[in-house]
Amino acid sequence: MSTLTLRQAPPERLDFLNINPLALKHLSQGEAERLEVGTTRTGVRLGDCFSVTLDGSETLTIEGGHERLDRVGAALSEGTIRVTGDVGQRLGAGMAGGSVTVTGNAGPYAGSGATGGTITIEGDAGDYAGGAVYAAKVGLDGATLIIRGTAGAHLGDRMRRGTILAGRAGAFAGSRMIAGTLAALAVGDHPGLGMRRGTLLLGAHGRMAATFVETGTHDLVFLRLLTKALRSLSAEHAALLDRPLRRYSGDLATIAKGEIWVAA
Repeated sequence: MSTLTLRQAPPERLDFLNINPLALKHLSQGEAERLEVGTTRTGVRLGDCFSVTLDGSETLTIEGGHERLDRVGAALSEGTIRVTGDVGQRLGAGMAGGSVTVTGNAGPYAGSGATGGTITIEGDAGDYAGGAVYAAKVGLDGATLIIRGTAGAHLGDRMRRGTILAGRAGAFAGSRMIAGTLAALAVGDHPGLGMRRGTLLLGAHGRMAATFVETGTHDLVFLRLLTKALRSLSAEHAALLDRPLRRYSGDLATIAKGEIWVAA
């Protein structure tokens, strides 16, 4: 297991796009320490803030996270990254495989554009987790994003594929959703606003937009399959399907092929 141990707080935001097990696998300790991670003209290198220990494995542990560590696990295709502490924005952005786990909190846009792999945040996540960054066509696009704590507003904005689980989330969860599954124990106002397709499973919610219509309670095979899929990720979220559910169809302001399931 390769390890990066934070010695001091970063003097500026650091870009960890190229700091992953695959990139470090064939580097010596000196070469790794000289990798540029700064985002200003100052020229911060990895060894300026971290003690580096490499063993060529596919597992990288970052001991001592910080809110200034951006794009941790971004574009990861294989291997495992574990962060003890917090991270900054765009955690696991564009991931294609592997797994990233953060024991603390994450900044905005976690999992944006991720097409594969699993991202787990044990703490809270910022706004637009699993959402689309500025000018991007889609947000989460096939990966699995698990947020044990609370997510900010616009969770899963424009997500196209994949699964998002969250403890709680702010307003506009599943906004502009294209497809995929989003499950949360509670969300704020206007869930699914502007969604085209996809499924929202909610334990509780705030105000529902007027462009959603109730279609009654249903016992569908799909719900049983969804229960089985969620149980492997979170028993608490799977338990939402153990009770009668009311279905809302919408958003009628779009093509209205999305659905929101809530407790009846």
